[in-house]
Amino acid sequence: MTAPSLRRIGLAVAAPALAAGVALIISSIVLIISGSNPIDAYSDMFNNAKKLETSVDILNRATPLYISGVAAAIGFRMNLFNIGVEGQYLLAAFFASVAGGAVDLPPVFHVALVLFVAMTVGAAWGGFAGVLKVTRGVNEVISTIMLNFIAVGGIIAWLIVVWQDDTGQVNSGTTPIPESGRMPNLNSWVEVFTREISKGRELTGVLLIAIAVGILYHLFINRSRIGYEFRASGYNPFASQAAGIDSKKMVLTAMLLSGAVAGLVGMVEVLSENFRFDQSFVKGMGFQGIAVALLGRNKPVGIALAALLFGFLNASAGALQVGGTASREIVVIMQATILLAAVIAYEVVNRLRQKDEARTAAALLAESAS
Repeated sequence: MTAPSLRRIGLAVAAPALAAGVALIISSIVLIISGSNPIDAYSDMFNNAKKLETSVDILNRATPLYISGVAAAIGFRMNLFNIGVEGQYLLAAFFASVAGGAVDLPPVFHVALVLFVAMTVGAAWGGFAGVLKVTRGVNEVISTIMLNFIAVGGIIAWLIVVWQDDTGQVNSGTTPIPESGRMPNLNSWVEVFTREISKGRELTGVLLIAIAVGILYHLFINRSRIGYEFRASGYNPFASQAAGIDSKKMVLTAMLLSGAVAGLVGMVEVLSENFRFDQSFVKGMGFQGIAVALLGRNKPVGIALAALLFGFLNASAGALQVGGTASREIVVIMQATILLAAVIAYEVVNRLRQKDEARTAAALLAESAS
């Protein structure tokens, strides 16, 4: 293996290694300042993660984060900052819950209907921001932030009162989805290779949907013509437009696809856990998905690793609180530190790589001139 090849591999490994090292050091300092022992805290986190039930929790937490990360990454590939994943998945989950609770169909068709409604609503809400951008030049950051407020503080806040299940409960939500519209868990698949999963833990079947989303995202971005146009338009919209690529069409396509994938983020709650939408529906997954996409460099495998890391940290919060080794809020600090360290590390390595490429190009030019 040549020296340049070794250097390229070294630079590729350096970024995540540097990010991990910096994040570990900063997190340890924060733990010490807060009066906790970093060794004890890390030991509790990893010992907790070794349990089968905790592993199930990590996968359940990572599943919506992965889908959310892919939704954000689709926009990033077009140089679009889709802040609206939060509103898109909440609005999609609400209408999917209403549709799922209103019918009683054979299981496959019932689940398919819920997924179809979720993706359609998410695509429509994301596409609205795309239309504003291509027709009126409205920046997608501004429009998606406003659409988040409209979706969560307006439409859902109003409709959840109008369409709530008539049970008289204080936290009543939409009509629960019947058994035919619920995805079976994957416990039996896991127990073939491990032991029986206890404590009522259930591995969500939406994990299979997340895997399918990742595969389709990879094929679309890297193996299709429209994916090539998609990446080219995002990398250099002026050059791609000169080459005959319709940049407005690509923007609209990106927002529609991003919104459609975002619509699936809430399906763990809708199809596997609560089976309805209520006031306690899980929130914040859209914003965490942006962090996951950035940490994973918009790559399917990278996003998966980032989602698992965030899932591990989220699952560790309870263990730290119960063990008394640290406050559960330290997990949020760790997540922010990891993201910040990763962004800085990747930028440093990217600049080093650019210098290497410039040096190599200059050497080749000098050699050809002589």
